[in-house]
Amino acid sequence: MFIRHAPDIAPSEITDYQLYLNRRSFLIGIAALALAPTRSALAAPPAGESLPAARNEQFTLKDPLTPLESITSYNNFYEMGPNKDDPARLAHLLKPRPWTVQIDGHVARPRRYDVEELMRLFPLEERVYRLRCVEGWSMVIPWIGYPLASLIKLVEPTSKARFVEFTTLHDPAQFPGQRKSLFNLSSIEWPYVEGLRLDEALHPLTLLTFGLYGQVLPNQDGAPIRIVEPWKYGFKSAKSIVRIRFVSEQPKTAWEKATPKEYGFYSNVNPAVDHPRWSQATERRIGEFRRRKTLMFNGYADQVAALYAGMDLQRNF
Repeated sequence: MFIRHAPDIAPSEITDYQLYLNRRSFLIGIAALALAPTRSALAAPPAGESLPAARNEQFTLKDPLTPLESITSYNNFYEMGPNKDDPARLAHLLKPRPWTVQIDGHVARPRRYDVEELMRLFPLEERVYRLRCVEGWSMVIPWIGYPLASLIKLVEPTSKARFVEFTTLHDPAQFPGQRKSLFNLSSIEWPYVEGLRLDEALHPLTLLTFGLYGQVLPNQDGAPIRIVEPWKYGFKSAKSIVRIRFVSEQPKTAWEKATPKEYGFYSNVNPAVDHPRWSQATERRIGEFRRRKTLMFNGYADQVAALYAGMDLQRNF
């Protein structure tokens, strides 16, 4: 397998952090958060509410950031509908509080967590990652969360746990796309299910995510909790998660069940494996007109290629 490494980014291409989050305000926000009382779990966070987090430079891409307006208005979130503007248009229907996440399966410490409690288990950090979508477009997003590995170690998987399964909320009242008669998404079996191998879930790049761009996750981006694995296609990152289950057998994911010839379990970004209906060799960064060459593992080959040593990555797509 030939692995292409990400090129060096010129300093002139790096977006100044001041453009999206004033550093002084950021530090004041952290102090205010430490002194403030815990918000009631019954109260939904206001749209755009600040979510302070220190940037982790070790896991920060230096590409220019995609504007927040684009991140919140051009989305794939089929629970909301099939069109890119459906999530933003219908996001008000989702109620991200109260919200709980059940963690169970092959773990020594199963538990149901309130999302507010889950958010505060470990220090939040900001990481700038690429998001590459299977349709050929990409973004660069400053996500906020903490390593999923931290939570996994806390619940103590048993020797039977080989995969981690993520399940999205199933509620057609909040997710119009789940009303099959409305959007004709009959090929998708709800609730939306995704999964990772346990070693993928434990990888330091895998982020349990609660926010972006210095604020809580907008509804259209997967509020109140989602997964981000930057070396995989975006649909692999489960949104609005209500259950994390540790299982011994490889989960059958939503898109695998819907169109198995088009979407495999691994869903790693691989320019050598075309979608049956289009090439994956290039991509277009939102906000740019030119197309870029698609990088193996979305540019994260140095970090994750070892996870797939000896595997046929065209067969295991």
